[in-house]
Amino acid sequence: MIERIIILDNVDPVSFYGVNNSNMQLIKNLYPKLRVSARGSVIKVIGEESETADFERKIKTLESYTAQYNSLTEDVIIDIVKGEAPRELKRDDVIIYGISGKPIVGRTPNQQKLVEEFSHNDLTFALGPAGTGKTYVAIALAVRALKNREARKIILSRPAVEAGEKLGFLPGDMKDKIDPYLQPLYDALEDMIPAVKLREYMDTKVIQIAPLAFMRGRTLNDAVIVLDEAQNTTTHQIKMFLTRLGMNAKMIITGDVTQIDLPRSTRSGLIEALRVLKDVPGIGRVEFGKKDIIRHQLVQRIVEAYERYDKECERQSTETDQ
Repeated sequence: MIERIIILDNVDPVSFYGVNNSNMQLIKNLYPKLRVSARGSVIKVIGEESETADFERKIKTLESYTAQYNSLTEDVIIDIVKGEAPRELKRDDVIIYGISGKPIVGRTPNQQKLVEEFSHNDLTFALGPAGTGKTYVAIALAVRALKNREARKIILSRPAVEAGEKLGFLPGDMKDKIDPYLQPLYDALEDMIPAVKLREYMDTKVIQIAPLAFMRGRTLNDAVIVLDEAQNTTTHQIKMFLTRLGMNAKMIITGDVTQIDLPRSTRSGLIEALRVLKDVPGIGRVEFGKKDIIRHQLVQRIVEAYERYDKECERQSTETDQ
């Protein structure tokens, strides 16, 4: 009789063990000759050498499956333990599998184009109105690179620009004041990574979410870096950010040039960067439109209404000047 210790280092144990440890109980039932105990990310098994070796191989196969699909069902457990191939979930259009196995895909042609541009370029601009999914897809691509070990960390950033509220009036310390600006990034990550694993990534700095000002002086190697709401950067800020790109790193910059919250006298760094870098090779660019909006159908109508209003205001201003 020998004892083996197996460490689950690539998945959230809660997802692996199942609700009320149902998955773990099934695994124990499929190996009646073994004494199996599990606590946290550690599984201990005692039995004959050949059976414990087979048990370890199957657990690692189940772990890999869970890491890829963020899901583990009884049917899959039985298939893998029996040595059969589980039902194939993989689809060519899936970026990653989110919580509970939900496939995250490029749902519009431009979302799919962003996936392609990211694979071919180290720097990609994703531009367009709210609700087009540009930030969500960018974060999904970053999570995929991390899971596939194509990157060692994810850096997510936003400029903390005050849109109607002053930072100083918000309650709490600096982190509490800044977190509301970064909440959309947290929301996307929570859709894609189990809570326990996400907390581990955050604690170990594998995933870092920080305001743009915190990027100064850093060189970001072996990472996927996402800058969201880039229309609210100044020329100096976006130049600083672009030059953080290190070895074996990729960068996605998202923004909506119709929603600039900077003071009227301040030029958007995103608009200037697009002009300056227009002919630089190795830079991808995807422009989302109203047809890419995948939020509530009213969002598209709201965007269109504001576009008509802005054009009418411009026309009236021109007539007044004349």
